[in-house]
Amino acid sequence: MTEEEKIFAGKLFNNQCPELKAVKMEMHRANKRYNLLDETDPARDEIIKKHLGKIGSTFHMVGPIHFNYGTHTFIGNNFFANFNFTVMDDARIFIGDNVCIGPNVSLLATNHPLIAAERMGLDANGKTTLAEFAEEIHIGSNVWIAASVCVIGGVHIGDNVVIGAGSVVTRDIPDNHIAFGVPCRPIREITEKDSVRHLLLPKDAEFFKNNFRKLKTKS
Repeated sequence: MTEEEKIFAGKLFNNQCPELKAVKMEMHRANKRYNLLDETDPARDEIIKKHLGKIGSTFHMVGPIHFNYGTHTFIGNNFFANFNFTVMDDARIFIGDNVCIGPNVSLLATNHPLIAAERMGLDANGKTTLAEFAEEIHIGSNVWIAASVCVIGGVHIGDNVVIGAGSVVTRDIPDNHIAFGVPCRPIREITEKDSVRHLLLPKDAEFFKNNFRKLKTKS
């Protein structure tokens, strides 16, 4: 079993083995190149397409970004991420279509043992041996994750969900809910009563016509 196969099987793995370190270092260098480019430079998109497991045709990440592996992240179409987007994709991370990510959001599909003696050691050469295991993150379609949210490994976030600012998501969130808190919890369903159509000026109706045509929440 390779170290990557151990990750996907939910076992402890050696994150410093040559096979994993090579993938991470390539992605870390790609992060650096991306972050040095101007936000409008089309070369940024090519870096993302080359290094992520998958991403849709329409996307924008303000940057700076940090993906740990890149190849373990799979993103749908029409994706937006604000600045300081951190993706610890040791395990796989799956993101649906029409997902909006606020600033300072972290997706943390990685973990370490709670018992200190199991977590860190020193080998015969004085180098740290850090035990790590990882669980997948699944984020549905039509999701907004607001500023400074942390999503922990093993979590499933449903479709049409809003995660409030500053939340720490440690458990699954069902479809069509607004959820927030530490730990994050579902507060209520999002319904037609939450519509902001009354804020739409007639002159802007054409620009936003696709937004309101696609409004799909339970009433």
